[in-house]
Amino acid sequence: MTASEVAGESGRTSSPQLIAFIDGIGLIGPGLNGWQAGREVLAGATPFTLQKTVLPTPASLPPAERRRCGPIVKLTLAVGYQATEAAQSDPSMLPSVFSASGGDGGNCHELCAMLASDDRLISPTRFHNSVHNAASGYWSIATGARSASSVLCAFDASFGAGLLEAMTQVAVDRTSVLLMVCDTDYPEPLRSARPIPDAFGVAFVLAPKRSTHSLCSIELSIGDQAVQQMEDAALESLRTSIPAARSLPLLQAVASGERARSVIDYLDKTVLIVNVMPCS
Repeated sequence: MTASEVAGESGRTSSPQLIAFIDGIGLIGPGLNGWQAGREVLAGATPFTLQKTVLPTPASLPPAERRRCGPIVKLTLAVGYQATEAAQSDPSMLPSVFSASGGDGGNCHELCAMLASDDRLISPTRFHNSVHNAASGYWSIATGARSASSVLCAFDASFGAGLLEAMTQVAVDRTSVLLMVCDTDYPEPLRSARPIPDAFGVAFVLAPKRSTHSLCSIELSIGDQAVQQMEDAALESLRTSIPAARSLPLLQAVASGERARSVIDYLDKTVLIVNVMPCS
């Protein structure tokens, strides 16, 4: 069943569609500690319990960089490694796409506090961690990756923008691509303006051809249907409160192990319609 056939029941899609295989997934978020545990929750086999996100120490970084990096880097490295290990892919060889709605919220807070004080000398470490492509740079240091890297931001549509970019690269370049989408929270008073409550990160290794590690194929198109909501109220709250968690409908579709469709937030009144077809 194609995306156009499925969408014909309840809305319109544009064509052509983009197709890729998911070879590996990384996941860290509130109550979702890794894809294996997260899959059980999203498939309904285990109840969802909201817990504070725990960020692993990035042991792959040299000691100096390990001390300097912030939560967004720790989160990105963790989910990136989870996905590449699951796919049995060499992270140093994969082109990558990074997407985040903001970046390191804690570092942004510290910079604003310094600029509002009498001492406005900005720490070089604070400054280089403030750029939006900081996680991409740390990833290249940790893995030795020299392949092309794209870094995106589309506010609340950042997951959809990252997925569309990564699948376009898979289709055009006929190569596997690592997608990493992460968000971290802001302290007050920035949290009042941008109320992201916790850190959430997801990563996919997307491939142009099926392999022995492929979990499913996905077919993506753009349409104007209603955004899919999570049936579990706590998961729906998570989906709407953290931009990277807009990935939850797609993750749930993959976790089901069945043919499924997810409809994900994108820009303005458009959505991304993703048909999921399991490989097993």
